[in-house]
Amino acid sequence: MAKKLVPEAKQGLNQFKMETARELGVNFTDYNGNLSAKECGSVGGQMVKKMVEQYERNL
Repeated sequence: MAKKLVPEAKQGLNQFKMETARELGVNFTDYNGNLSAKECGSVGGQMVKKMVEQYERNL
């Protein structure tokens, strides 16, 4: 696994992931082995979309 560039961001990203999952109706927990790749991918994709939108607003 690659070294994280900003280790301090882990907590914030986890919170962001949980908020995004909640918005999409995906039940994330500490163990997500019961979720489909489609569900997990939708959360990750939505996170990226939101981060890009935020970046573009700050340009």
